[in-house]
Amino acid sequence: MELISQHAKKIMEGCKERARSAGLRFEDETLEYVVTNRDLLELSPKVMIPTLYDYWVHDVEVLKEKGRYELYPGNPYETVINTRPAISFYNDNNPDWLNVMIFYHVLAHIDFFQNNLYFRHTWDYDFTAQALSDKRLIARLRAEKGRWVDYVIEFSRAVDNLVGYFPELGRLHQSGRRRESARVDYYFDVFLQGDGPAKVSRYVAEIERFNECRREFGAGGEKVFFDEVRRAHPEFDALFEKHRRSVKGGRRDILQFLAANSPFLNKEENRWMKQVMEVVRTTALFFQPQIRTKIMNEGWASYWHETLFLADERIRGHEVDFAKVNAGVVSMPKVGLNPYALGMKLFYYIREMADKGRLSHDYARLTLARRRREYDAATGRGRRFLFEVRENYADAGFIQAFIDQDFIDRHKLFVAGKRLDERRMVWQYYVKSRKAGDYKAMVADSLYHPPCIKVREEDGVLCLDHVFEGKPLVAEFIANTMLGLEFLWGGRVRLETSEIKPARPVPSVSSASRGPAGDDGKIEWQRVAYTMENRKLVRKVLE
Repeated sequence: MELISQHAKKIMEGCKERARSAGLRFEDETLEYVVTNRDLLELSPKVMIPTLYDYWVHDVEVLKEKGRYELYPGNPYETVINTRPAISFYNDNNPDWLNVMIFYHVLAHIDFFQNNLYFRHTWDYDFTAQALSDKRLIARLRAEKGRWVDYVIEFSRAVDNLVGYFPELGRLHQSGRRRESARVDYYFDVFLQGDGPAKVSRYVAEIERFNECRREFGAGGEKVFFDEVRRAHPEFDALFEKHRRSVKGGRRDILQFLAANSPFLNKEENRWMKQVMEVVRTTALFFQPQIRTKIMNEGWASYWHETLFLADERIRGHEVDFAKVNAGVVSMPKVGLNPYALGMKLFYYIREMADKGRLSHDYARLTLARRRREYDAATGRGRRFLFEVRENYADAGFIQAFIDQDFIDRHKLFVAGKRLDERRMVWQYYVKSRKAGDYKAMVADSLYHPPCIKVREEDGVLCLDHVFEGKPLVAEFIANTMLGLEFLWGGRVRLETSEIKPARPVPSVSSASRGPAGDDGKIEWQRVAYTMENRKLVRKVLE
């Protein structure tokens, strides 16, 4: 792996100028590497963060991907990391015209990372620096505690999809921009103290330097002071973020609740486990917005790589090559879902609708198809509205707000059904519905939506209440997850959830015509409780 050549870097800088003139906004500094396919496979299990903490699952994934590559060698497209500066990886054999297309795609991703509000909690620190600090912490603890570190990682990762992502965003929204004075308090009261009292001479010298910066630069003195601190201590921002998140208050997720209330974890000899849990938690928080904005993020990047590349003079002579590559990326399948294609077509559709004033109450009231086709208020707001959508939406709201019947009809979309042809013993696919509501429901069903679990303590028992939203928990994961929670809690754990009620036997009705739960074919749900105690799981149906 090495940095791209100066020739390719010059191409990237030209792409940045064109992208900014089109309205994209991103930090100027970026890092680009060229890698082989094998390099990409080795980086992908660690989500392209080379400094991420080591864990046995990463090694397993590397071996699995290497084995797959031997059978089916591929050509990875590109990968970009939401870090400061943003880091992207490219194949080492790309021609210049293809790099132009990919650079536009990557720059749109960076614009999305740095301006979409669902990434707000990732803007104020460099994750690679924090990951490196975490990796060193894990390595030190492994040397001291051995395999118990991996047990804690394993048990924490079992519930890292339940981290308080939206409470974190809400806290940032309420508090606004972080005041520099909070950094001052942390630097002098915590950071300089380290594992013990700071040396008096150093402490006094830092106070004098701080006061001198304030006298010379006024309100900007704190920034000048901390710029020097960061040069001397690159890990400072990451450690400050950890300290800020550890302040008690507000709604806690499961890992936070365990760290604050577990009798086992709060024993002096076990407090180190909370550091490992916080590493897992903050890492999971960092990647939450990426999985919640897959359609928007890829659609936005695809929209801009096509829009900007088609207007770039460097396409000359490669129109057919571009068409082939682009079609492979943004083609809309008849069965299944391509987030690149769906997102890109939605952005084109939104811009047209905004330009013609069709995102209005007056247009929504029209019922005649002819008047709807001819409606054009010529507002010219399309481009501006695109950037508003990019800033304020995630996938769930995006598809609910903008997929409508006109969009479905224009692109001939439908929900496919599947049935077994018993005579030929093959699966048949058929058009199940062409309604916008059904299509939105299908897309929504494919989106990431972790379960909502409320946590509390009751008579020394860790109680988990699954707020049922129509989808049961994956039964095969319950036992291992609760085993890990029992270890971290140090006592009994109880989970209440909802499961499908077994069908009642009806002798006069064949099983083929009877539903999975009742005589009318409707699914019936029942509340059940799982209790883990002394590594034994007991299931009980609640009345």
